[in-house]
Amino acid sequence: MLNAYLLAGIALVFWGIAPIFGKLGLGGVQPLAALTVRSVIISLLLLVIVTIKGQWGLVAEMTAKNAMYIALEGICAALLGQLAYYYALKFGEVGRVSPIVVAFPLVAVFLGIIFLGEKVTFYKLLASVLIVAGIVLLKY
Repeated sequence: MLNAYLLAGIALVFWGIAPIFGKLGLGGVQPLAALTVRSVIISLLLLVIVTIKGQWGLVAEMTAKNAMYIALEGICAALLGQLAYYYALKFGEVGRVSPIVVAFPLVAVFLGIIFLGEKVTFYKLLASVLIVAGIVLLKY
């Protein structure tokens, strides 16, 4: 079975590749149009995959509360965050924009502590400081 760290590493690779395609695709294209194309393609692929795997029952079993949270996550990440990212990518350098965007764990750690009651640890604090230091270094 795959573990969380391996899966995170796989996500890291794909999220590292994606900005290159995004930057190339945004040349002469408005970010909202680009995000629309991206979202339609992803939605169609998901519909096909869920249908082929016969997993519509799992979608239907989702509670309204869970669906609401997932919808809010999608609005924050896949719509608002991605749109802001596309604008940043269109007008900025991949090597400066992407590291700032992927510093989102700072926000997630902070909100996880406040809203989910997660523990503050030395390693979380150290990682947060290192992320901020990395962003500051990219400014130069």
